[in-house]
Amino acid sequence: MTSPDERSHDSSGEPPDYTHNHSTLEPTRHAGQDSDSTSPRDQEDVARFSVPEIDCSSCAGKVENSVEKLDGIESVEPRVTTGTLTVSYDRGQTSATAIADRVEKAGYTVENTGELTSKFTVPEMDCPSCAGKIENALDRTSGVTTYETQPTTGTVVVTYDSSRAGEADVIDAIESAGYEVTDTAGDESGRQEPAEERERIWTSSRARKTWVSGGFVALGLLFEFFLTGQNIQIAGLLGTELLIADVLFLVAVATGGQEILRNGYYSARNLNLDIDFLMSVAILGALVASLVFGEALYFEAATLAFLFSVAELLERHSMDRARNSLRELMDLSPDEATVKRDQSTETIPVDEVAVGDVVVVKPGEKVPMDGAVIDGESAVNQAPITGESVPIDKTTGDEVYAGTINEEGYLEVEVTSEAGDNTLSRIVEMVEDAQSNKTEREQFVERFSTYYTPVVVAFAILTTVGSPSILGTTWSTAVVYGLTLLVLACPCAFVISTPVSVVSGITSAAKNGVLIKGGTHLEAMGAVDVVAFDKTGTLTKGELTVTDVVPLNGNSKEAVLRCARGLEQRSEHPIGEAIVAEAGEAGVPEREVDEFESITGKGVRADLDGTPHFAGKPGLFEEQGFDLNHVHATTDGGIVTQTARQMCDRNNCLDLLEETVPELQAEGKTVVLVGTENELEGIIAVADELRPEAKRTIARLEQLGVSRTVLLTGDNGRTARAIAEQVGVDEYRAELLPEEKVTAIEDLVEAYDGVAMVGDGINDAPALATATVGVAMGAAGTDTALETADIALMGDDLAKLPYLYELANDANGVIRQNIWASLAIKAGLAVAVPFGYVPIWLAVLAGDAGMTTAVTGNAMRLSRIKPHALLDAEQPAH
Repeated sequence: MTSPDERSHDSSGEPPDYTHNHSTLEPTRHAGQDSDSTSPRDQEDVARFSVPEIDCSSCAGKVENSVEKLDGIESVEPRVTTGTLTVSYDRGQTSATAIADRVEKAGYTVENTGELTSKFTVPEMDCPSCAGKIENALDRTSGVTTYETQPTTGTVVVTYDSSRAGEADVIDAIESAGYEVTDTAGDESGRQEPAEERERIWTSSRARKTWVSGGFVALGLLFEFFLTGQNIQIAGLLGTELLIADVLFLVAVATGGQEILRNGYYSARNLNLDIDFLMSVAILGALVASLVFGEALYFEAATLAFLFSVAELLERHSMDRARNSLRELMDLSPDEATVKRDQSTETIPVDEVAVGDVVVVKPGEKVPMDGAVIDGESAVNQAPITGESVPIDKTTGDEVYAGTINEEGYLEVEVTSEAGDNTLSRIVEMVEDAQSNKTEREQFVERFSTYYTPVVVAFAILTTVGSPSILGTTWSTAVVYGLTLLVLACPCAFVISTPVSVVSGITSAAKNGVLIKGGTHLEAMGAVDVVAFDKTGTLTKGELTVTDVVPLNGNSKEAVLRCARGLEQRSEHPIGEAIVAEAGEAGVPEREVDEFESITGKGVRADLDGTPHFAGKPGLFEEQGFDLNHVHATTDGGIVTQTARQMCDRNNCLDLLEETVPELQAEGKTVVLVGTENELEGIIAVADELRPEAKRTIARLEQLGVSRTVLLTGDNGRTARAIAEQVGVDEYRAELLPEEKVTAIEDLVEAYDGVAMVGDGINDAPALATATVGVAMGAAGTDTALETADIALMGDDLAKLPYLYELANDANGVIRQNIWASLAIKAGLAVAVPFGYVPIWLAVLAGDAGMTTAVTGNAMRLSRIKPHALLDAEQPAH
């Protein structure tokens, strides 16, 4: 087993082949129902089996049919490419063992069926100290192989050997550390408004005890310093006189210190040297020194109990602010959907909506599920998913996403994915999982924290023992110094400084349409020196359109388009599709097409109304014997395009090879010639339209500090140069095959500290994987893009890239500020303690509660960063 301080524990060193995800349901709650009333065992199960022999669709079908014979099976998903089987089932009706048996009855072997992975909600685990106790308890639990604690979301993920331990054993282990396992992540209590959640904290049982404790501390101070004449002895204990103020302080300890001593007991039981244990030692030490040795440290003990309870409430308040950012993502998805059934509608929970159902979405309602519009038209606000600020018009056939908002019209949507597998669910899951991907700074902090506490505790002991002889202090003062240092010995603020910043940054990005799949990627994006761009679909829209039609030899523009339409309407090439679309918009009539033939790499041929015609590259017509250096342009009715102006002085002719075609290509256009075997009829230029925000995005990135921008494309050199000049990138590399893009990225990585590659997430997958950070464009609803990229721009909006870079930069800055500020303040206070400059109350408020609240508040600043419209390349975003 790994050391207790590590957040991810793995004794085997290998990932399990079979995992069982314990995912909470969202039950309907009645008024007055307590949020903890649902047992964590009453939940849906998702089991994942490793079945390597599933390697074809036939195999998958046999396994699926066999498993579906069991009662309680919700869904079966065999995945041929990975050799895995994922099954959702009701544990009340069947089990993972029964499912494995059905797989084997279908003739396939299930590997490693003994390992299960469960996810537990532990809302009271809200700091590294809490996590440490749970980890130590799990370390001692037989059968537990790996675990991961996530204080920022209050969850624990545990993998265990089902032959040696069960889910109940894991829950018992967590509860033995003093923390309750609940269902609050799945029910409505996990969906409260932030203000309501904070109100619960300040009116909780612990809060009430804290306020009572504070009242007794105030009364004690009143008698101690102001009503000294009335501060008489009222009792004696262990030979020590107890004055009124002393008794009031003891009552304050008894009320405010209950939770502290309880947690300290669990810390000692789980051998965890954390703040609860240290504060318990400090409080009990002050009481022992007072009652046994007559040092009269009742005030210090009461102050510790009251102020540390306040500190704990402040920490819980701060952590809930961080957790609320994730809850807001979960709240985007509605709980119910209106489904069409026969001639009527029925409102049901979203979990009961099946793929293929038709849901009705009225104006102002949220779209409950991913799906396709089958009836109606409306503007849909996709900002919650893609971050697009302007509602998108949706009509029949268009895709919509769960969590988006129907602004005005009536829509009927056919569901295309289940509730747990829609785009929003995947975003929430990836944001939650992002915490397990620890940054280098997090790893450094965790390593450092393992040494920090023992060193400070040792310093506290030396200060207590050595102060009387070295500094000439009294023993009572020396004890107070030692107790104060114990308060400063916990590195909670230091440890929480990085993960809370990462969670804040990642959830803020997700709410603005940018999905960051881990803290390491957020950190890496903020340190990027070079941004490389794919051309098609990234700097350009990825949609070809006709830009120029130049009729030749007495033909008209309509005649050229009519011929081109006939030639290209049977072609599946994007250029052909663009030409057919342009001809359709121009309203030119169709022609009779026969003998269609695609000439690989050159163009197409067909008989139009019985006459052979060609459309393709200039080389195709050179092979037909045409003199492309001397072609007559059509000028009747006026000059068609600016290109047609470049004619010979005498014969109204164009030099296609040396002038016209190169100049069109220099503008980033692809040239298609149209003609018969005897006559060249016209030129059509097609281009992928540049994104309007591309140039301003490049300018803003350079303004924010990116040192170099590079264009990587498989297009020809002239087109690449034209695009590079238009958008303002520093460098371009053209005619690159996918493997050559990878080589280009490798060269950039060697030359610079960090390289981000921006592409479409599918075609550019190798280059995205090779770069320091891979950023996928337009990934909403695209499984491949979500899986391959480190970061995904959910909307097809290149302008989000500067926002991402700015957010990552600021996140790195906030993390550095939190780490060094918490270290500096703790160190400064610790050094000042032996000289009498730090009273115990200051150590509690500034060194513990103050720093934890400060680093959390500083991290929350990241949520204020918003994408800005790039109205002007020279105008800053703020």
